[in-house]
Amino acid sequence: MPQPLTAMPSRGLTGRIKVPGDKSISHRALILGALATGTTTITGLLQAEDVLATARAVAALGAEITRANGAMVVKGQGVGGLRPPAGALDFGNSGTGSRLMLGVVAGHDMVADFVGDASLSRRPMGRVLVPLECMGLAVEGERRTLPLRVRGTPDLVPIVYDLPVASAQVKSALLLAGLHAPGRTTVVEPVPTRDHTERMLAHFGAELSVEDRADGRRAVSVAGDAELEGTAIRVPADPSSAAFIVAAALICKGSDVVIEGVLMNPTRTGFLATLREMGARIEVLDLGEDCGEAVGDLRVRTSVLKGVTVPPERAPSMIDEYPVLAAVAAFAQGQTRMQGLAELKVKESDRLAATAAGLASCGVEASIEGDDLIVTGTGEVPGGGTVETHMDHRIAMAFLTLGLGAARPVTVDDVTMIATSFPNFVPLMTQLGAAFQ
Repeated sequence: MPQPLTAMPSRGLTGRIKVPGDKSISHRALILGALATGTTTITGLLQAEDVLATARAVAALGAEITRANGAMVVKGQGVGGLRPPAGALDFGNSGTGSRLMLGVVAGHDMVADFVGDASLSRRPMGRVLVPLECMGLAVEGERRTLPLRVRGTPDLVPIVYDLPVASAQVKSALLLAGLHAPGRTTVVEPVPTRDHTERMLAHFGAELSVEDRADGRRAVSVAGDAELEGTAIRVPADPSSAAFIVAAALICKGSDVVIEGVLMNPTRTGFLATLREMGARIEVLDLGEDCGEAVGDLRVRTSVLKGVTVPPERAPSMIDEYPVLAAVAAFAQGQTRMQGLAELKVKESDRLAATAAGLASCGVEASIEGDDLIVTGTGEVPGGGTVETHMDHRIAMAFLTLGLGAARPVTVDDVTMIATSFPNFVPLMTQLGAAFQ
């Protein structure tokens, strides 16, 4: 049953908090831990439905997973050492988990059924299946959405693949498959995307090379017949989850919030860069490094914001943050144009359409021109609307955040799916002084 929730106008959010672990890194830590030999100990793993679906999948493929002293411990089976699953691999709502695991299964002599919920079953898988089929993965039937039955092979062929559209998920799936192939598998991306897979592969001992080309393209290569060694992973706080806290502090008058231990990987900081261009008062405190990733604390205070143009090349570094950026833009003075958002149309929902419709229901002028979203802010948001979430966790959280700064309450029609990425979103916001009912 849907569970609606209303965000009440709130002021003076204050305190120090830590949001859950990064979802992208959590998925990859589990998967590479399963492909390594020995034991991988993961602290700070995101305990959310998407990540737990990946944990169940790697366990179904033969990796042993236990909990000890607050950490997740994975006993890996080595590259090529996983076993056929007894039943279907159910990824729930997780696009990341399902696409990355297609790359893993591709290198094993097994048949596997991939299934998911209604939302995931509508999302396209063709862009990852096409290159994996070139490497040797066999797909039963003509379907390019879940449910899928695939057959892997221990005799994958290494390829050089030019990504037609920048996608960290497709890149990662191919690099994971490349671990099983002889020679080198190379992925060429039109613009750099989040590079957690590359960093974590190196942390596990894979032979990896990255070439930044003069034309702006980036070539990432991994050596096959790989041997990965189990290791320790500490997962930093998820910047995509922190984005909602950052936004709330900016738009709720009298706020001063510190978010601890946030991942500051440069391929994930486009949202912060955009907010600073808008005039946001955001400081990075105690910047350091952990397991090859930059980590820091963020101090955020209420700010007077102005509209900006967000260029299309920034989209890969903030693709999940556009709905909440649109919410912030509603409070800015002037027009904010977010360019090149075609990717938003194939997320858990058509986020481009859902965001524009949600803004309109709250009295904000918003329009779509091609793949661009244009939001015209006046510094104040009337609110008072009910927003359709379309089973999308980020739409739900973006408009609950908007409601905290609006003049009147904002209701979202369902919050059950928030558990896929940020299960303690409401308690953490409440801890800072936000009001919901």
